[in-house]
Amino acid sequence: MSAPVIFSTITTASGHLFGHALLNNPSALNALTLPMIDLLDPQLKAWAEDDSIAGVVLSAAGDKAFCAGGDVVSLHHASKRVGAGQVPPEAEAFFEREYRLDYRIHTYPKPILCWAHGIVMGGGVGLMVGASHRVVSPNARIAMPEIHIGLYPDVAGTWFLHRMPKHTGLFLALTGAMINAGDAMLGNWADAVVEHAQFSEVLQVIENTNWFGELKADRELLSTLLKGFETEAPKPLLHTHAKAIDEVMNRDALIDIDLALRELLQHSEPWLAKAAQAYAHGSPTSAALSYELMKRHANADLADVLRLEYQASVGCCAHPDFPEGVRALLVDKDKLPRWTPAHLREVEAELIADILTPRFKDSHPLADLGKA
Repeated sequence: MSAPVIFSTITTASGHLFGHALLNNPSALNALTLPMIDLLDPQLKAWAEDDSIAGVVLSAAGDKAFCAGGDVVSLHHASKRVGAGQVPPEAEAFFEREYRLDYRIHTYPKPILCWAHGIVMGGGVGLMVGASHRVVSPNARIAMPEIHIGLYPDVAGTWFLHRMPKHTGLFLALTGAMINAGDAMLGNWADAVVEHAQFSEVLQVIENTNWFGELKADRELLSTLLKGFETEAPKPLLHTHAKAIDEVMNRDALIDIDLALRELLQHSEPWLAKAAQAYAHGSPTSAALSYELMKRHANADLADVLRLEYQASVGCCAHPDFPEGVRALLVDKDKLPRWTPAHLREVEAELIADILTPRFKDSHPLADLGKA
């Protein structure tokens, strides 16, 4: 079988190299597995320490998707094996190493061009958002849909969603609504919109360019090169519906937002009605957890965000909604999740506190993030 991530290098006109990491699981829409993470992270570290490497390209095989999210089906099966209320070791390993990879991308000392075409969801957004140069295709379909599986927008989602205009980030967290390339630009998830068919030409230009081997200069040069390929982005849905979103989300309490979102179920605009329907069908506990984390992460450091998200994600594995949500959506595919509790008014503060409770011994598994 082919490797789940394929690595190569591009020799440029200046003699510098660009590392190229290709996600290679197109039949699963390049869903991010632990073996993929365990290949990517050490290779990125090696390239960061190699003076001959001027930058990195991160892309994916196939025409449908960059990355449709993390491999939550494997975590579902692991949770079922250990039983209710227990955290499988596979989940602890996955979330720790995934968040380490995301942090590495956010803090990378060289330019990273992330070429995110087609479907980009969940863990795929986590890979994309932290890169220095984020390219999305005009037909990109982007979402943080974790509320549908009893999780929440992790991979630093509670950090970058909070930094979107007005209340749009919270709206996306609660609804998992699908957005487009224009929205990605609006929300600072992307830097350029380029046709996927031009990827080989972009690689050719990178190859034919004289690079400096210096972060600031090479970042500026890569930005300039990408401008030559940009195309018009679709009109942002979040801009089109900004007034309606603000009216719904500008409330003092989640229970009030809940009521306002449910009023959107009958909205004449299909995108808004679909978003409201997705919220109403999602996990009430996920909604409460997302709301709490976004409040806490208003001015938080990225490393601290990922540390708390680790606790939240591991806690979700000990809570029934995550395995049940994955079962309903991705395993049995009946799309009839039985949430516990079933209604937002039944989600008590003690439940959210329990999900966020540390479930590790000794020091935090991500204690070293952000430390020199």
